[in-house]
Amino acid sequence: MRWWSVANFVSNAGTWMQLTVQNLLVLQITGSAAATGLSMSVQAAPALLMSVLGGAAVDRWPRKLTAAVSQALLGAIAFTTAVLVALDRLDMTSLMVLAAVTGVVATVDNPACALLGNDLVPAEDVPSAIGVGALVHQSGRLVGAALAGVAVGFLGTSAAYFANGLSFLFVASVIPFLRPAAGAVRHVATGGKRTGSDLTVREGLAFFARRPRLVALAGVTGISAVFGRNYGLTLAVLVTGPLAGGAGSFGTVSTVLAIGGILGAVLGARLRRPSVRLVGALAAAGGLLQVVAGLSPSLVVLIALVLPMAVVESVSDTAGTAVLQTDPPAHLRGRVLGVWGSIGTVWSLGGPPALGLLMELAGARGALVTGGLLIAGTIGAGYLLRQRRAATPVVLRTEEGDVPALSKAA
Repeated sequence: MRWWSVANFVSNAGTWMQLTVQNLLVLQITGSAAATGLSMSVQAAPALLMSVLGGAAVDRWPRKLTAAVSQALLGAIAFTTAVLVALDRLDMTSLMVLAAVTGVVATVDNPACALLGNDLVPAEDVPSAIGVGALVHQSGRLVGAALAGVAVGFLGTSAAYFANGLSFLFVASVIPFLRPAAGAVRHVATGGKRTGSDLTVREGLAFFARRPRLVALAGVTGISAVFGRNYGLTLAVLVTGPLAGGAGSFGTVSTVLAIGGILGAVLGARLRRPSVRLVGALAAAGGLLQVVAGLSPSLVVLIALVLPMAVVESVSDTAGTAVLQTDPPAHLRGRVLGVWGSIGTVWSLGGPPALGLLMELAGARGALVTGGLLIAGTIGAGYLLRQRRAATPVVLRTEEGDVPALSKAA
């Protein structure tokens, strides 16, 4: 698990180096902000339709082999991009094709690597392992963004892609030496021997749809993703608009958000019994904090609120991921993660435009307040409705020979 965490840290740092310079690269090629957004959508779009297939592949194939091959492929794509950039041969068409291929490979790589990490610890420690993974992700993000500026400044844009390619190869080289922990939930590869409904995409979809707690988790995460979470958009407009700050002020807010994410990951790693109820409570609390943040009279007050907002969001994410990866039976987890990937893509593609429209209508403060109230109100209403439906049936005592009757609470 220590080796896997180190490998993931290196990989996340490399990924964030590439992501940091990728938007600048598109702007250099096209000079169009719309093209920048299009490149991000092209990379995310394959997950909308293909995540369920990628999840099925993870359930069917040996997990270590699947993760190693997908990491090697992602490394090859990064190296290809680096060479094209260095030779000044990268045009918009090539960039879009490479982004789309990256998105396709990621539909297999994401669930494979997520579940591989869970195999390295005993079943009862999986929530903690997911928390460690969140901590590694946040730390890699900070380091990668910082290294991107250094790499581009001294070595050029292609250096970020080349470093990312090396990071993928490092992960692929570590995977063969990983060994499952004693007491871990073992994944038995099908190797094509099993046939029938137990290997179909449909079974994963049916399990997800029939599992109320997963549907509830999707609802909570969806409402939070659309009307909250997009702080890079809402807080940027709030800081530079009503609060009259500049780029430096938003940089401070972003740093505090990152620190809060790390603190939340540390707290999330201590979770032993994550639940959908905990995820909902934290999401509702985050929505209320967002309301207060939208009413902030000054930048100092906003910064004081941003830290707990980021902590709550990070712990909620860790708890939700733990539920998602431990609730399904072992042979279905890849497909369930695939379904989740498709659902999450809908949020990521539709959330920013919806939030942008809300900001156009209500302004930055109005969007934060309205979004926070919608999150807390929807989650609260869902909880009350669930409590009402879960009322325990009361059997009325009857005389011998009578048919027992149920109270209306049933």
